[in-house]
Amino acid sequence: MPHFIIECSKNILQQRTPEEIMNVVYETADSSGLFALNDIKVRLHPYEYYRLGDKKDSFLHIFGYIMEGRSTEQKAILSKQICTNVTALFPDISFFAVSIHEIEAATYCNKALINPENSDHNRHFGL
Repeated sequence: MPHFIIECSKNILQQRTPEEIMNVVYETADSSGLFALNDIKVRLHPYEYYRLGDKKDSFLHIFGYIMEGRSTEQKAILSKQICTNVTALFPDISFFAVSIHEIEAATYCNKALINPENSDHNRHFGL
């Protein structure tokens, strides 16, 4: 946790590599101080088929899924920092947005939580 999923039009990748885009998101999340470095995960999914408004040809949306417990202000700052840093890569993009969503701790499970050796129920167990 957290997970940052980047969805974009395939033509975006003609301007920047997937690694460049993912690194900006990763480094921005890391510099926020909200997450442990080994917890941050970033994925990119380009779309070949999509439809946008008239004379619009590109989009990028970053969905951030983070564990509950951060303030609205912290989430807003994170969203704006990611938006600012990625916009610097794509100043002429047709559509770009960032949204941060909370994951409820009570309904979250990962392999660390089901490890029989994890007596403290630490979701970071073994990292």
